[in-house]
Amino acid sequence: MNAIRSPMAEGLMKRRFGTRVFVDSCGLRKADQVDPMAVMVMDELGVDIIKHRPKTFADLEDDSFDLIISLAPLSHHRALEYTRHLAVEVEYWPTLDPSAVEGSRDSRMDTYRDVRDTLDRQIAKHFAMLKL
Repeated sequence: MNAIRSPMAEGLMKRRFGTRVFVDSCGLRKADQVDPMAVMVMDELGVDIIKHRPKTFADLEDDSFDLIISLAPLSHHRALEYTRHLAVEVEYWPTLDPSAVEGSRDSRMDTYRDVRDTLDRQIAKHFAMLKL
């Protein structure tokens, strides 16, 4: 719903590369707002995603991407369909949906942090050559 994982990844990319790399995110369905726990764990790193407006593939204003990274199985299938006639690389980074984890508030926040930190490590590794 473009409310947790993708906005976190978008924020982490922008934190690392600023405007030197164009980054956008979308989901299969559109949430009303970004997940509050995602906002909190990103704020811990000084990344503000509260202004992110969830969107779908249909809401994207541009389709001239070099790379699309999907974080959920259904999103990956949709990305492959979306790029069927485009020269775009598509990668799948299986990423846990932290909102699906039950438990205390603290344990749920830890899950959100784990997802954030995993995405940050994957971004750092994958885009290491972009030391712009």
